[in-house]
Amino acid sequence: MSRRTAQANSRAADAWKVRVAGLSLIIAAALTMTACTPPATSSSGQPASPSTSPEDSTIPQATAPADPTVVATTSAVESTLKTLAAGNPKPDRETLRAALVSAGIPEANVEVSVSRTPTGLEVDAMEAAALAGESCVMGQIRDGGVVVTVLPVLATGKCFVGDSR
Repeated sequence: MSRRTAQANSRAADAWKVRVAGLSLIIAAALTMTACTPPATSSSGQPASPSTSPEDSTIPQATAPADPTVVATTSAVESTLKTLAAGNPKPDRETLRAALVSAGIPEANVEVSVSRTPTGLEVDAMEAAALAGESCVMGQIRDGGVVVTVLPVLATGKCFVGDSR
């Protein structure tokens, strides 16, 4: 076999390896994405039939926190943010902080995101957190809508990562 033939065969083998590796990555990605999608269930907990509409299927909800402090803080944060967003869909940082403190959340337990980017632009959403025991009640106001969720406290003892001056 000549040197050129050997080089051509080597390049063909390398190209084949690259194709197989690429195909393997595509298959792995597809399997990963489908593995992360839970099957639809009906209200009876059984897999939904193809004729069942999404409105008929039930998505399991997280259980409500058992800690009364978390429940009370969640209620206070949600009602405060909804009231605030109804009057101003894009409140500034100090207004948001003052409203949560007025709702009875200790000022030391309130964290609020910045209302302006480093370049001076308005942020898309305002976020606030209220520390409640070992939980953080996180609230977000975006386009006048409010979303509230409960997350665990970070290892730092805070709810936000980084500097929230």
